[in-house]
Amino acid sequence: MNRFRTTKQYGAVSVLLPAAAAFIWRSEFWFFAVFTVWIIAAAALWVWCERKEQAVRMARTIHALQTVSVQTLNHHRHDWMNDLQVLYGYIRMQKADKTVQYVEQIRERMMTESKIAKLGIPSLVTFLQSFRTLTHSVELDIEIDGDLNIAELPINGERAAETVVEIINAYRFAVKQGTGEAAKLLLDLSYDEKTMTVSFHYDGGLKDMNEWKQKCKRALKGSPLKLSGSGLQPDNMALQVEFWN
Repeated sequence: MNRFRTTKQYGAVSVLLPAAAAFIWRSEFWFFAVFTVWIIAAAALWVWCERKEQAVRMARTIHALQTVSVQTLNHHRHDWMNDLQVLYGYIRMQKADKTVQYVEQIRERMMTESKIAKLGIPSLVTFLQSFRTLTHSVELDIEIDGDLNIAELPINGERAAETVVEIINAYRFAVKQGTGEAAKLLLDLSYDEKTMTVSFHYDGGLKDMNEWKQKCKRALKGSPLKLSGSGLQPDNMALQVEFWN
């Protein structure tokens, strides 16, 4: 993509030569015609390079999305295989109580996945479903109260979802390494007729508290979600947005 940017720059700079010549030989009408054609050609080259750059960016974005999708499917397939092996073991050992208990755990996990899929903001849904493919330093658990669809709420749902993603990433990049166990982050989403609450409960260390706070503040700037309760506390932070139907 850099070569297209360089070509655009050369095309723009090349206009300086005929411009200078046109200024020197301003009485020559034919030269103004040449200068006009040169400008049109440079503009056409700029537009062509811009379209090529956009096409390359789009291709890279599509490739990145496809890669994440494949990784997410592989993780789910791995989980399903583990679940089947555990259930098969319990069945072979004739442990009916353990089998029923494990099936209930699977059912709860599937209900959570279903609620995530119904959040209504594709970028947020994709991020939450593929989070395990992004990092192993923090385990993300999600609890959603009811069938929450952020896109149907009378707020800027896209900006609210962006805030949630940015804050989760603030935790993700602030995890203190070398503690032995992965840090744990619980995302709790709930709402009623007038309020949506987004809570973060973190169990783990942070390598730089000030940097984490700065990232959270940037995420909250211009967001419909506002701090409530005890403010910017990593172990227990709540955000709220009020609305009226």
